[in-house]
Amino acid sequence: MTRDFSAGNYRFIPAVFQYSSGAAADSGFEIERVRFDRLLPLAEGFAEAATYIRAAGRPLTSFCACELRLPAAFTEDGFRRFNEHYVKTLAEWGIFDGTTNPVARSNVCPEIDPPAEPSFFAFSFTRPSQATTPTFVIAGSAESREGSGSYPERIVRYRDLSPDGLKEKVRFTVESMERRLGVFGFGWKHTTGAQAYSVHDFHPVIVDELVRRGAARSGLTWHFARPPVIDLEYEMDCRRVMRETVI
Repeated sequence: MTRDFSAGNYRFIPAVFQYSSGAAADSGFEIERVRFDRLLPLAEGFAEAATYIRAAGRPLTSFCACELRLPAAFTEDGFRRFNEHYVKTLAEWGIFDGTTNPVARSNVCPEIDPPAEPSFFAFSFTRPSQATTPTFVIAGSAESREGSGSYPERIVRYRDLSPDGLKEKVRFTVESMERRLGVFGFGWKHTTGAQAYSVHDFHPVIVDELVRRGAARSGLTWHFARPPVIDLEYEMDCRRVMRETVI
Protein backbone atom coordinates (compact mmCIF):
# COMPACT_ATOMS: atom_id res chain seq x y z
CA MET A 1 0.00 0.00 0.00
CA THR A 2 1.36 3.43 -0.95
CA ARG A 3 0.30 6.97 -0.18
CA ASP A 4 0.60 10.09 -2.29
CA PHE A 5 2.65 13.06 -1.19
CA SER A 6 1.39 15.53 -3.76
CA ALA A 7 3.42 18.44 -2.38
CA GLY A 8 6.57 16.55 -3.33
CA ASN A 9 5.30 14.85 -6.52
CA TYR A 10 5.98 11.36 -5.22
CA ARG A 11 4.29 8.45 -3.52
CA PHE A 12 5.70 6.56 -0.58
CA ILE A 13 5.40 3.40 1.50
CA PRO A 14 4.27 4.41 5.02
CA ALA A 15 6.44 3.10 7.83
CA VAL A 16 7.43 4.87 11.05
CA PHE A 17 7.62 8.52 12.09
CA GLN A 18 11.32 8.86 11.25
CA TYR A 19 11.18 7.59 7.66
CA SER A 20 9.15 5.85 4.98
CA SER A 21 10.10 2.50 3.44
CA GLY A 22 10.54 4.04 0.00
CA ALA A 23 9.63 6.86 -2.37
CA ALA A 24 8.74 6.75 -6.09
CA ALA A 25 8.38 9.76 -8.38
CA ASP A 26 4.99 10.58 -9.87
CA SER A 27 4.41 10.47 -13.60
CA GLY A 28 6.02 13.51 -15.22
CA PHE A 29 8.75 13.63 -12.56
CA GLU A 30 12.00 11.84 -11.81
CA ILE A 31 14.21 11.45 -8.76
CA GLU A 32 17.66 13.01 -8.78
CA ARG A 33 20.25 11.73 -6.30
CA VAL A 34 22.90 14.17 -5.08
CA ARG A 35 25.95 12.92 -3.19
CA PHE A 36 28.23 15.22 -1.24
CA ASP A 37 31.95 14.96 -2.00
CA ARG A 38 32.57 15.08 1.75
CA LEU A 39 30.33 14.35 4.69
CA LEU A 40 28.47 17.42 5.93
CA PRO A 41 27.14 17.80 9.50
CA LEU A 42 23.37 17.40 9.62
CA ALA A 43 22.42 21.10 9.78
CA GLU A 44 24.93 22.03 7.06
CA GLY A 45 23.76 19.15 4.89
CA PHE A 46 20.14 20.21 5.16
CA ALA A 47 21.15 23.78 4.27
CA GLU A 48 23.14 22.68 1.22
CA ALA A 49 20.30 20.39 0.11
CA ALA A 50 17.85 23.29 0.40
CA THR A 51 20.13 25.53 -1.69
CA TYR A 52 20.49 22.88 -4.40
CA ILE A 53 16.79 22.06 -4.52
CA ARG A 54 15.76 25.72 -4.75
CA ALA A 55 18.36 26.34 -7.47
CA ALA A 56 16.70 23.56 -9.44
CA GLY A 57 13.44 25.48 -9.18
CA ARG A 58 11.87 22.94 -6.85
CA PRO A 59 10.08 23.31 -3.50
CA LEU A 60 11.67 21.84 -0.40
CA THR A 61 8.77 19.39 -0.24
CA SER A 62 10.36 17.62 -3.24
CA PHE A 63 13.00 16.23 -0.83
CA CYS A 64 12.23 12.50 -0.87
CA ALA A 65 15.22 10.54 0.46
CA CYS A 66 18.50 10.94 2.30
CA GLU A 67 21.54 8.92 3.26
CA LEU A 68 23.13 9.75 6.61
CA ARG A 69 26.29 8.75 8.46
CA LEU A 70 26.60 8.47 12.24
CA PRO A 71 29.58 8.48 14.65
CA ALA A 72 28.49 5.13 16.17
CA ALA A 73 25.49 2.88 16.56
CA PHE A 74 22.81 4.05 18.96
CA THR A 75 21.06 2.35 21.79
CA GLU A 76 17.33 2.02 21.15
CA ASP A 77 16.58 5.12 23.27
CA GLY A 78 19.41 7.06 21.66
CA PHE A 79 18.09 6.25 18.20
CA ARG A 80 14.64 7.53 19.15
CA ARG A 81 16.08 10.81 20.48
CA PHE A 82 18.13 11.29 17.31
CA ASN A 83 15.07 10.72 15.15
CA GLU A 84 13.02 13.22 17.12
CA HIS A 85 15.72 15.80 16.39
CA TYR A 86 16.10 14.81 12.72
CA VAL A 87 12.43 15.23 11.81
CA LYS A 88 12.30 18.82 13.07
CA THR A 89 13.78 20.10 9.82
CA LEU A 90 11.39 17.99 7.77
CA ALA A 91 8.52 19.53 9.73
CA GLU A 92 9.85 23.03 9.02
CA TRP A 93 9.99 22.14 5.32
CA GLY A 94 6.34 21.07 5.30
CA ILE A 95 7.16 17.39 4.79
CA PHE A 96 6.64 15.76 8.21
CA ASP A 97 3.19 16.43 9.67
CA GLY A 98 3.98 15.15 13.15
CA THR A 99 2.84 11.62 12.42
CA THR A 100 3.59 10.58 8.84
CA ASN A 101 6.99 10.92 7.18
CA PRO A 102 7.21 10.32 3.40
CA VAL A 103 11.02 10.61 3.21
CA ALA A 104 12.99 7.39 2.67
CA ARG A 105 16.29 7.12 4.55
CA SER A 106 19.44 5.11 5.11
CA ASN A 107 21.39 5.86 8.26
CA VAL A 108 24.61 3.93 8.97
CA CYS A 109 27.85 4.13 10.93
CA PRO A 110 31.24 3.96 9.17
CA GLU A 111 33.51 1.63 11.12
CA ILE A 112 36.69 3.47 10.09
CA ASP A 113 37.03 7.26 10.13
CA PRO A 114 33.44 7.97 11.22
CA PRO A 115 32.13 11.55 11.36
CA ALA A 116 32.28 13.42 14.64
CA GLU A 117 28.52 14.05 14.48
CA PRO A 118 25.54 12.85 12.42
CA SER A 119 26.20 13.87 8.83
CA PHE A 120 24.83 13.85 5.29
CA PHE A 121 26.23 11.53 2.64
CA ALA A 122 23.54 12.06 -0.04
CA PHE A 123 19.98 13.19 -0.63
CA SER A 124 17.35 12.80 -3.35
CA PHE A 125 14.54 14.99 -4.62
CA THR A 126 11.99 15.01 -7.42
CA ARG A 127 12.09 17.22 -10.50
CA PRO A 128 10.01 17.47 -13.68
CA SER A 129 10.98 15.07 -16.46
CA GLN A 130 9.70 14.07 -19.85
CA ALA A 131 11.19 10.60 -19.43
CA THR A 132 8.74 7.76 -18.97
CA THR A 133 11.02 5.45 -17.02
CA PRO A 134 10.05 5.18 -13.32
CA THR A 135 12.47 6.23 -10.60
CA PHE A 136 12.45 5.30 -6.93
CA VAL A 137 14.51 4.99 -3.75
CA ILE A 138 14.00 2.10 -1.33
CA ALA A 139 14.92 2.98 2.25
CA GLY A 140 17.60 1.17 4.18
CA SER A 141 16.50 -1.93 6.05
CA ALA A 142 18.37 -4.29 8.36
CA GLU A 143 17.61 -7.70 9.83
CA SER A 144 14.88 -6.47 12.17
CA ARG A 145 11.29 -7.64 11.91
CA GLU A 146 8.66 -4.93 11.75
CA GLY A 147 6.12 -4.52 14.50
CA SER A 148 6.15 -3.87 18.23
CA GLY A 149 8.76 -5.04 20.67
CA SER A 150 12.34 -4.07 21.42
CA TYR A 151 15.15 -4.54 18.93
CA PRO A 152 16.51 -7.62 20.76
CA GLU A 153 13.06 -9.18 20.33
CA ARG A 154 12.84 -8.34 16.63
CA ILE A 155 16.42 -8.84 15.38
CA VAL A 156 16.83 -11.97 13.26
CA ARG A 157 19.36 -14.36 14.85
CA TYR A 158 20.09 -11.86 17.61
CA ARG A 159 23.84 -11.66 18.31
CA ASP A 160 24.44 -14.74 16.17
CA LEU A 161 27.47 -14.03 13.98
CA SER A 162 27.97 -17.63 12.91
CA PRO A 163 28.02 -18.35 9.15
CA ASP A 164 24.42 -19.58 9.35
CA GLY A 165 23.38 -16.58 11.44
CA LEU A 166 24.86 -14.10 8.97
CA LYS A 167 23.30 -15.97 6.05
CA GLU A 168 19.85 -15.69 7.61
CA LYS A 169 20.38 -12.01 8.39
CA VAL A 170 21.36 -11.29 4.78
CA ARG A 171 18.48 -13.35 3.39
CA PHE A 172 15.94 -11.60 5.61
CA THR A 173 17.24 -8.17 4.56
CA VAL A 174 17.22 -9.03 0.86
CA GLU A 175 13.65 -10.29 1.20
CA SER A 176 12.71 -7.03 2.93
CA MET A 177 14.07 -5.13 -0.08
CA GLU A 178 12.05 -7.36 -2.40
CA ARG A 179 8.85 -6.74 -0.44
CA ARG A 180 9.33 -2.98 -0.60
CA LEU A 181 10.12 -3.10 -4.31
CA GLY A 182 6.99 -5.20 -4.80
CA VAL A 183 4.77 -2.63 -3.11
CA PHE A 184 5.69 -0.21 -5.90
CA GLY A 185 5.29 -2.95 -8.51
CA PHE A 186 9.04 -3.26 -9.13
CA GLY A 187 11.76 -5.87 -8.68
CA TRP A 188 15.53 -6.15 -8.74
CA LYS A 189 15.50 -5.98 -12.55
CA HIS A 190 14.38 -2.36 -12.28
CA THR A 191 17.17 -1.17 -9.97
CA THR A 192 20.17 0.86 -11.06
CA GLY A 193 22.00 0.63 -7.73
CA ALA A 194 22.14 -1.46 -4.56
CA GLN A 195 24.17 -0.81 -1.41
CA ALA A 196 25.10 -3.09 1.48
CA TYR A 197 26.30 -2.01 4.92
CA SER A 198 28.15 -4.39 7.21
CA VAL A 199 31.50 -4.88 8.94
CA HIS A 200 31.21 -8.65 8.59
CA ASP A 201 32.36 -10.90 5.79
CA PHE A 202 29.17 -11.79 3.94
CA HIS A 203 30.98 -12.89 0.76
CA PRO A 204 30.17 -16.60 1.31
CA VAL A 205 26.46 -15.86 0.76
CA ILE A 206 26.70 -13.24 -2.00
CA VAL A 207 26.19 -15.67 -4.88
CA ASP A 208 23.05 -17.38 -3.57
CA GLU A 209 21.45 -14.62 -1.52
CA LEU A 210 22.25 -11.63 -3.74
CA VAL A 211 23.53 -12.41 -7.23
CA ARG A 212 21.18 -15.28 -8.09
CA ARG A 213 18.21 -13.23 -6.84
CA GLY A 214 19.17 -10.32 -9.10
CA ALA A 215 20.16 -7.92 -6.33
CA ALA A 216 23.57 -7.32 -7.93
CA ARG A 217 22.09 -6.51 -11.34
CA SER A 218 24.08 -3.25 -11.44
CA GLY A 219 26.79 -4.45 -9.09
CA LEU A 220 26.79 -4.03 -5.32
CA THR A 221 28.35 -1.15 -3.42
CA TRP A 222 29.61 -2.35 -0.03
CA HIS A 223 30.11 0.26 2.67
CA PHE A 224 32.20 -0.87 5.64
CA ALA A 225 29.66 0.42 8.10
CA ARG A 226 27.23 -0.75 10.76
CA PRO A 227 23.45 -0.25 10.84
CA PRO A 228 22.32 2.54 13.19
CA VAL A 229 21.27 0.47 16.21
CA ILE A 230 23.52 -1.70 18.37
CA ASP A 231 23.35 -5.44 17.51
CA LEU A 232 22.06 -4.92 13.97
CA GLU A 233 24.68 -6.35 11.61
CA TYR A 234 23.58 -6.03 7.97
CA GLU A 235 21.64 -3.39 6.09
CA MET A 236 20.74 -2.70 2.45
CA ASP A 237 19.07 -0.11 0.28
CA CYS A 238 18.48 0.16 -3.47
CA ARG A 239 17.25 2.60 -6.07
CA ARG A 240 16.39 3.34 -9.69
CA VAL A 241 17.74 6.80 -10.46
CA MET A 242 18.81 8.05 -13.89
CA ARG A 243 20.33 11.34 -12.77
CA GLU A 244 23.08 11.26 -10.11
CA THR A 245 25.35 14.16 -9.21
CA VAL A 246 28.29 14.73 -6.86
CA ILE A 247 28.70 18.20 -5.38
